[in-house]
Amino acid sequence: MKFKRLSLRTCTEASGTVIVVDVVRAFTVAAYAFAAGARDVLLVGTEEEALALRDRFPGAWTMGEVDGLKPDSFDLGNSPAALLGLDLADRRLIQRTSAGTQGVVCSSPYADTLLACSLCCASATARYVQGCSPETVSFVITGIHAAAEYDDGDEDLACADYIEAVLEGRAPNAKPIVRRVLDSYVARQFHDPARPEFPAVDLAYCIDVDRFDFAMRVERQGDLLVMRPT
Repeated sequence: MKFKRLSLRTCTEASGTVIVVDVVRAFTVAAYAFAAGARDVLLVGTEEEALALRDRFPGAWTMGEVDGLKPDSFDLGNSPAALLGLDLADRRLIQRTSAGTQGVVCSSPYADTLLACSLCCASATARYVQGCSPETVSFVITGIHAAAEYDDGDEDLACADYIEAVLEGRAPNAKPIVRRVLDSYVARQFHDPARPEFPAVDLAYCIDVDRFDFAMRVERQGDLLVMRPT
């Protein structure tokens, strides 16, 4: 099994089984949404696409962020903590974020199998990949942003390292992985009292390694990118 590490800038080079990683916070939020009963999540690149799909599918809710903040037009933001106690049973969600969903949209044409992932479903994702027996696994590290050279995406690289270790038959130590997430550039804003829109409690959910026993597979259905737990 060969491994590739790609970013939002290079994800058109993806091949084989593609794992799009967004730990803080898109695919942590998606995992908690599935745990709350969501039926599926439609992944899109823009706010306008999300709103158009909400009109197309009555009862669907929009979820996510633009530049880290919940748009006024969206039903839900990008906080896993905000989903606790929420009943999403059989609810269709439409997710747009600045990193995670962009990675899925951009890399989907090049993937034989496409998965979205965060630390809370990392080992389940590795098990799913093992069942596919791919020659190549491409990790799309969405935390590396073209417009932010200072952000090295180490929170997502740590998750990729964890999954790769499982795929290679090693038993990774979760503690240093968690430490890397907490020390990452993106985590700093969650410790800033001047930024209440980034609640510190969200990080606790982002570092809850292997909380869930499902992977999140994305499949194209017509003009839709549909994600479901498996």
